[in-house]
Amino acid sequence: MASRRPGEEWFCLEQPDRDGYAVASVGSVRVLEADGSDRFGVVARRWSAVAAAAFADAPDGPPGSGLVALGGFAFAPDGGGSPRWQGFAPASLVVPEVSLARGAGRVSLTVNVEAAPDDTPDDLLARVAERVGELRSPALPLFDPAPTGEYRVVSPMPPSHYEEAVARAVQRIRSGMLEKIVLARDVEVHAPVDHDLGAALGLLREAFPSCYVFAVGRGDAAFIAASPELLVRRDGARASTVGLAGSSRRSADPAIDEHLGEQLLQSEKDREENAIVVRRIARALRPVSVWVTAAPEPSLVRVANIIHLGTPIRAQLAAPLSAVDLAGILHPTPAVGGEPLEVAAPLIPALEGLDRGWYAGTVGWTDAAGDGEFCVALRCALVRGRLAHLYAGGGIVRDSDPVAELAETEVKLGALLPVLAG
Repeated sequence: MASRRPGEEWFCLEQPDRDGYAVASVGSVRVLEADGSDRFGVVARRWSAVAAAAFADAPDGPPGSGLVALGGFAFAPDGGGSPRWQGFAPASLVVPEVSLARGAGRVSLTVNVEAAPDDTPDDLLARVAERVGELRSPALPLFDPAPTGEYRVVSPMPPSHYEEAVARAVQRIRSGMLEKIVLARDVEVHAPVDHDLGAALGLLREAFPSCYVFAVGRGDAAFIAASPELLVRRDGARASTVGLAGSSRRSADPAIDEHLGEQLLQSEKDREENAIVVRRIARALRPVSVWVTAAPEPSLVRVANIIHLGTPIRAQLAAPLSAVDLAGILHPTPAVGGEPLEVAAPLIPALEGLDRGWYAGTVGWTDAAGDGEFCVALRCALVRGRLAHLYAGGGIVRDSDPVAELAETEVKLGALLPVLAG
């Protein structure tokens, strides 16, 4: 963060508990953007062409080392059209000037330059030296516990709007129109001074070390999160993911926390929600796989303030599909969209009344071999200056209760509210 130039693209994604796993970058030598229903495929093909034409050393570091492209995709094919999402295209991967990969005690630094026909080796080396000379490594700033002025938390839509949306969704589900739909809401945090992204990330990585803690910077804005959900990881011919759906609050009392976890495991409503997600993911992967296997039972996934049901899923790929292609096949899972998707997709914006942008989309990276990792953009906020937009949602099924679903969004918003609202 200290090494980025004003206004340029930057990226970081880490999962601290996973052997210090992290991928980060600053700057840009190429931006790959697209919109529409084939945005994943368009970006995947453009990245493949860029990687094939590049002169690059073979990576010899941890995952994410060497030539990579990093960024994300909006939830909807043309999502992010509202002014708040300016700079965040529906599909946007950046080939950076400098990237860093870390994992299992190893660190790799990669520098990229774009060579013009009249460039000499000395010209290119001078540009590399200049960029590397700007790299800095100070500690992340500390969060100011007592800033001058007050924070204001504002809900653009009253909480009753969300309860009404849930009630209407349940009516449609009980009529047989669909099995499940995910509905989200947002709140705004108005700060007395510009939000300190470095301090916010520092708090998130400490509070949620098992989550994907990420930040994607575009211009004067950044999209930050602590997401518990993997969309897809591709390593050669193997793909892996997790069906994550069904959740409960946590307790500071270990005995109560254990009881809440057992209740979640026995909840028919939450198990149904998880099973819908697992079935869809497996169905999406089967046409491109030799085999697909899912754990027979969900297990508990505990993060700082919430417990989820998670079912690991693995596949052996039949064709050399890249991580971006796989992300396009799987997105959006019923954990963020609905089932069937063709019915849920037009209902989501109609019931929510908001532009999700990159919320519930996917963020991650891919390398020249097509390997990579993308997580689902949950527990997130779009931050620009003094204003932060926080997003959270819940899966609605036949037995969903509007009051309980609203309470669940409050728990999920609680991941970032303490970080961004003082």
